[in-house]
Amino acid sequence: MNTELWPPLSVIRSAFQAGGATPAMPDAPAHEAGTATVAMPGAAPRAAPGASAAPPRAVLDLLLPLNELARRREAVAQRAFTARWAPGRLLSVVHEGRLLGVLLDRCIDGNLWQGWMAAGEADWAGAYDVLLEPDDEPFEPAFGLVQAWNVLTLEPSPQLCARVLGEVSATRLAAIRAVHDEWAAQAPLAIAPEPGHIALRTVGGVFSVLSGTPLGAQDPRADYQALYRDAASQLSSASVAARTARATPQLKPGGGWWGSISRWFSAEGWMRPAFAVLALVVVVQNVGLLSQRAEDDEVRFRSVPPAAAARADLVVRWKPEARVEDTARLLQSMSAEVVGGPGADGSWRLRVADPVQGLAALAASPLVASAGPAPERP
Repeated sequence: MNTELWPPLSVIRSAFQAGGATPAMPDAPAHEAGTATVAMPGAAPRAAPGASAAPPRAVLDLLLPLNELARRREAVAQRAFTARWAPGRLLSVVHEGRLLGVLLDRCIDGNLWQGWMAAGEADWAGAYDVLLEPDDEPFEPAFGLVQAWNVLTLEPSPQLCARVLGEVSATRLAAIRAVHDEWAAQAPLAIAPEPGHIALRTVGGVFSVLSGTPLGAQDPRADYQALYRDAASQLSSASVAARTARATPQLKPGGGWWGSISRWFSAEGWMRPAFAVLALVVVVQNVGLLSQRAEDDEVRFRSVPPAAAARADLVVRWKPEARVEDTARLLQSMSAEVVGGPGADGSWRLRVADPVQGLAALAASPLVASAGPAPERP
C-alpha cells in the first residue's frame, strides 16, 4: 500500500489547527516574473546577478505547475461567476480563519442549502470522493475534490464570507449524487483499498467518475476524513446557530406541483441504481437549458406524474445516548424529512421516499430504539 500521500497528514492537520492560510483567489493578479524566489530541497544555488546560467531542473519542475495554477485561476476570474447560489455551484467559504470548499447540491428549506465539502488533496481520495476533470473547468483548483460522503448544510448570510468559484454541469452533479447514494447504501465495491490510487469507475450504471479506492484496515485516509468531517460539522453548526438566532420563519415546500418537482429533482433517491437510466434521460432533456447557466431565478421543468413523488411516513424513537449529529447524518443518508415530533413517547415522524428501504435502514442502525410505519391519521 502506498501510504506516502501528499501533502503529509501532519501538514493538513496543522493547517486546520492553525486556521490555515488563505490561498490567493482568482481575482488576485497573476504572478510576475522575478518578484519572488522559492527555494526547493535539492535545488541548485541561484546564479549570481548577470550570470547566464540555465534554470535548474528543480526550478523548471516547480514553474510548470505554478503556471498551470495561474492559468486555471485566471480562467475562473475571467468567467466572473455571480454570487447567486444554485445547484452545482462551487463555493469558497471562510470559517474561523480557514478557507473551505463547498459544492452546493440543493436548497432544502427556505434559504438553507445542502452540499458536500470540497478539498484539493487528490492523493487522499477515497471511493466516494469525485475528482473534477478538465470538462468541469473553470473551477478553483484548491477545491477540485468533492467529498460525496461529507454532507453539510449552509445558509447564505451577510456574516458568511462566501464566493462562487466554479459550477459543474447537470450531468456531473447527477454523477456526484449517484456516488453519494453509493456511500449512503454502504454497498461493497470490488476495488482493492490502495491509498494514492485514482482511476475512472462506473457509478449508477451510466456515469464515469474519477475517484480513489475504498478505505482498508489501518488506512491513513480515515484520519484525513475525520478532519474534514469535523470541519463540515462545525461549518453546519455555525450556519444552523446563526439561523436559529435570527429566528426568521421559513416557508417549507409543501405538497402539490412544486412539492413534487422539488423532491423529484433533489438527491432524495432518484439517482439510485434502479432509477439511473431514467435520471440520465432527465439530465439529457435539461442539459441544454442548464448549460446556458442563465442568471435568472426561474427554471422551467417538465411536469412530473404525482405517483413519482409518492411518500410514506415512519415513526422512530432514538436511543437516549444517540447524538444529534449522528441521527442527522443517518436521516440525510436515507433522504428522510422530519415532519413531526417529538411525541409524548419521544417518537418522531419521518417522511421518506421509500418506506421499505427507510425502515430497513432504521432497523439496522444502532441509534434507533424502535421504528415502524406511522399510524394513519384521521
